[in-house]
Amino acid sequence: MLPAVPRREFAVLFAALLTVAAGNTALQTVLPGIARAIGIPDMTVAFVFSVSALIWTFTAPYWARQSDIRGRRRLIEVGVVGFGVSMLGCAMVIYAGLNGMIGATATFIIFAMMRMVFGLFGSASNPASQAYVAARTSAAERTGALSILASAFGLGTIIGPAVAPLFVIGDAGLSGPMFMFAVVAVVLLVAVRRYLPDDDPQTRLPGDSFGAAASEPLVSGAASGASLRAATAGRGSKLSVRDVRIRPFMIFGFASGSVQAATGQAMGFLIIDRMGGSVLEASEYIAIAFMAGAGATLLAQWGLIPILNLKPPSLMRWGTIIAALGTGVTAMAGDFHGLVIGFALASMGFGLARPGFTAGASLAVSHTQQGGVAGAVTAINGACYIAGPAIGIGLYTLVPALPYWLGAGALVLLLCYVMATPVLARDF
Repeated sequence: MLPAVPRREFAVLFAALLTVAAGNTALQTVLPGIARAIGIPDMTVAFVFSVSALIWTFTAPYWARQSDIRGRRRLIEVGVVGFGVSMLGCAMVIYAGLNGMIGATATFIIFAMMRMVFGLFGSASNPASQAYVAARTSAAERTGALSILASAFGLGTIIGPAVAPLFVIGDAGLSGPMFMFAVVAVVLLVAVRRYLPDDDPQTRLPGDSFGAAASEPLVSGAASGASLRAATAGRGSKLSVRDVRIRPFMIFGFASGSVQAATGQAMGFLIIDRMGGSVLEASEYIAIAFMAGAGATLLAQWGLIPILNLKPPSLMRWGTIIAALGTGVTAMAGDFHGLVIGFALASMGFGLARPGFTAGASLAVSHTQQGGVAGAVTAINGACYIAGPAIGIGLYTLVPALPYWLGAGALVLLLCYVMATPVLARDF
């Protein structure tokens, strides 16, 4: 079912989320090769993503609240500009580093600052886009509309790795994909300003009600918060991640998300070291692996969940089992095909488990606290990427398969936790 938002407006919102997801996964595809080419230690790559995630954790809920006050379009513009400036800055500094214009240390410092720009401002467009749709659809239309919008992130994770190698050309080299996404951000900003109506509260049309802001979607394509009912819940009260009603879901979300962050961040380096050859050739293999993982995630969320009509407890149980199996296969893989199969299985598992935890948390609280639970889930999803990438790459430097063996073990323990916790097994 198509959303009630006009098609052109919805297409702009969809493109905004897709572009951010594609840009980030494209960056993940080329960054391991960039680090090896410039001579930046592997751990610094994890540090850059961790700092950006830390900033995102605090700023995304803030921008979500500001969209209630200042209007959705204005916050979408902030996010698009933040994304574009970050990508252009990253492209310029990487180009300079690859061509010996600046040293490895300066490259790392400036690159980290540009990623901070994304964490500070790029996080604004995601919750504002969801809230834009939620405020303009009825309760009956909202589920379908927000599901389609959230799937933009999943589609972006496929497009990003697919197009990244196409722009590793000429003098730009590995910085080419970042230059390309900076240009796309400019085009997107023009489209936002031209096709989205100004919904500043001072000029809001009668009947155009705002609800509680939704949280940002995951890269996997699933909504990361209780966005479906949040739109009609009003501002609501702030909900702590330690609230006894949602704490088990927050523990599950943090544990599963941390394993996904740790193993996913190390994947690029694992492929480079297993495949050998040039950095450019390895980047193409990384792109293939990430596309397989994103495709498996979309299969889970666009195919298995709607067809099987799985409830949160089943999603968490089966998702954890499949993710543990895939992570173990990755640890044992001796060639590229084994790595792709393992990564795809793990991605499918996480693609089931993550929506299970977010939906379960949403159903565990009252109608008026949907905005609060969305903010809590947003914080947890960002927190997974603060230490997760550093832990994954740190373990990888010790033994390449170690983050995957430990990740599989952690998921088995997490499955035991799910089975032993009554609230996680309750069918709401």
